[in-house]
Amino acid sequence: MTIQLFKIITNRDEVLVGVSPADATSIGSDAATIGKTLVTERSLGFTQYAVRRAADGSLEQAPLRQIAVLAYDSLRIEPYSSPLPVAAA
Repeated sequence: MTIQLFKIITNRDEVLVGVSPADATSIGSDAATIGKTLVTERSLGFTQYAVRRAADGSLEQAPLRQIAVLAYDSLRIEPYSSPLPVAAA
């Protein structure tokens, strides 16, 4: 299962979120489609990702918490390519 990472940029901050293949079927798998879905739905739920230590001590991108993203607060959605392995949610 491959999680696609996206960076959502707002006026105040940036947040890294993951989209699973199952979620991609309903909200899209590219930044433009996710952005259109966000505008249409007005808000979407995502899994926020952050760097953590894996069991073997190496670094990885891992699920942190569930968040809601509001359309009026989001300025840009862009794909994010992590140099670290991405853990499944």
